[in-house]
Amino acid sequence: MPFTSSELSDAQKTSLDYFLRNKPVDQINVERPLLKALQAKQKEFPGGKQYVTEQLRKANQSNFQWINGAQEVTYNRRQSIEQSQFAWRTAHDGYAIDEDRLAQNGITMIDDKQGGKATRAELVQLNDLLMEQNEILALGFDEKFSAALHLDGTSSSDAITGLDALVSLTPSSGTVGGIDASSSSNTWWRNSAATGLSSSTLLANMEGVWRSCTKNGGMPDFIEAGSAFIDAYIAAMVAAGQQIQYAGGQARKLDGGVSGVYFKGVEIIWNPEFEDNFGESPSTSWSKRCYFLNTRHLTLRPMAGQDRITRKPPRAYNKYEYYCAITWRGALTTNRRNAHGVLALS
Repeated sequence: MPFTSSELSDAQKTSLDYFLRNKPVDQINVERPLLKALQAKQKEFPGGKQYVTEQLRKANQSNFQWINGAQEVTYNRRQSIEQSQFAWRTAHDGYAIDEDRLAQNGITMIDDKQGGKATRAELVQLNDLLMEQNEILALGFDEKFSAALHLDGTSSSDAITGLDALVSLTPSSGTVGGIDASSSSNTWWRNSAATGLSSSTLLANMEGVWRSCTKNGGMPDFIEAGSAFIDAYIAAMVAAGQQIQYAGGQARKLDGGVSGVYFKGVEIIWNPEFEDNFGESPSTSWSKRCYFLNTRHLTLRPMAGQDRITRKPPRAYNKYEYYCAITWRGALTTNRRNAHGVLALS
């Protein structure tokens, strides 16, 4: 017996829910290290607001003074709080299956009022078809969503603001989170950046950017980079006379591969997404970039109840096809730009 439309819709949603629960993001297509790191520490925000707001302390505004005897003291009124605002956005990805395609896979449909009792063979065929559709739906969603987390958000008026704007190669320009970073009074709202680097200047600039980030918000805990930057870093280490260490009493093994690349004890993670520039043509290739990030001050903020939810829109009255989708609402925010840094080769 065939399926009813409600049975098909329920099967689509159930199988997609199962797939999203049981397929971790780092196993889909290529590794997506930033997406994985942000999802591990994401924080929901309540709906009903136009913006996700971060409270910022921009100055202590001290009124400290030395006094002697009966000397008068002074007091000031302090306004140390600033707010950054990031507009939340909605992401969607979905697919449609028409009745002819279902029929080609041995699956027939009838109206709900007629009832349906699908055979076991039909259930297996439907499951096989939906698993493929759901896998490429989730894969495609993560691919585009991860790209959006890295890009500056200018490709669409409906896109979220991503890493390329929050941790900018030109941090003293533009308005980020509603705060003008170009203003001389807002120098605190700038990330650290060092560009146009070569192998000979790489290590010194990495040290400088690290100190700048550490001064303003603690030690970076996540570093991602492209292959060109990592290769230059390895070359710089070799040129600096970095020696291969051998454990005492163990046989020596020759291995030309590098099992891990670190800076200040934090692993520099190669992001394979950087290699195709997310389908764009930036003036500075992503492969040449390295980001020092502090994930305490860079937060993925999904709206409560809107984090990658599955949808099953009803069938349109004038089309014999059935729909399934994933939607997400939220923003990527930072509450301390100067806790992050970016470096780039020339």
